[in-house]
Amino acid sequence: MIEEFYEVLRKRRDVRGEFTGEPIPEATLMRILEAAHSAPSVGLSQPWDFVLVDDHATRERFAKHVHEERDVFAGQLSEGRAGTFANIKVEGILESSLGIVVTYDAARGAPDVLGRHAIADAGLYSVCLAIQNLWLAATAEGLGVGWVSFYREPFLRELLGIPDGVRPVAWLCTGPVSRLETVPDLERHGWRSRRPLAGAIHHGRFTPRDPGSG
Repeated sequence: MIEEFYEVLRKRRDVRGEFTGEPIPEATLMRILEAAHSAPSVGLSQPWDFVLVDDHATRERFAKHVHEERDVFAGQLSEGRAGTFANIKVEGILESSLGIVVTYDAARGAPDVLGRHAIADAGLYSVCLAIQNLWLAATAEGLGVGWVSFYREPFLRELLGIPDGVRPVAWLCTGPVSRLETVPDLERHGWRSRRPLAGAIHHGRFTPRDPGSG
């Protein structure tokens, strides 16, 4: 059982091009959403909501916006990095079965959110825990998830009617996949190499390291 859990951690991928478009069984969808909703949250505020987007026209509008933002990012890159980036797919909005937009409502439980008085972002961290729960549950169910981050929050808020004060944290492309790659896309395409664990561990105090040492 323990090894199965770690296998799910190792299998999890940020999926872009492997979605089949097949529907997600309703019971499966509810299980992964329940896993997300079971995440720990600061002050038990549960500051997340899940917007399920399957309308094709809405997804087309979002995909167009994401492609425009991809062009903005590409224009900021050096010629060499732009060449590498050109081969990297950044979203599976139309190929996936469903978009799950996870939001953060800082007002939920306010003003007395136990544990947030000194770290304002603790609520946002809670939403990220819910996303990770969803992602791992989806992986265990044989589904793929891809986090789209090439968007402007005001655009997505307007597109989905998200109220002012509520942040869209993630658009998660979700659905059955043909496979999960064994190596993350950004490693396979030469964008960046995985950092070794040894380079991330500090004992007692944070020890600055040479950026090139890993």
